[in-house]
Amino acid sequence: MKSKRKFSSEFKAKVAIEALKEQSTLSELAIKYQLTPNQISQWKKEFLEKAPQVFAMKTPEKSHEDEVNALYKKIGELQIANDFFANIC
Repeated sequence: MKSKRKFSSEFKAKVAIEALKEQSTLSELAIKYQLTPNQISQWKKEFLEKAPQVFAMKTPEKSHEDEVNALYKKIGELQIANDFFANIC
């Protein structure tokens, strides 16, 4: 008995997009990716059903990493100012 194969979301999206382009038949894609045409159809359907969610997602104005970097920069500036005033007094 074969074990069930698992595919990454990136792979599923790649196959679904290629199926949507309709440059190859489902049978050709099935052979190319060693899948069944039914599996490709299912991924294509799921991709289309979930596509509106991509545009509904709110994107953060500033990424978490950008905020952290800005805070570290500010800490550095304050540390320099503290050192400067500590040496004056």
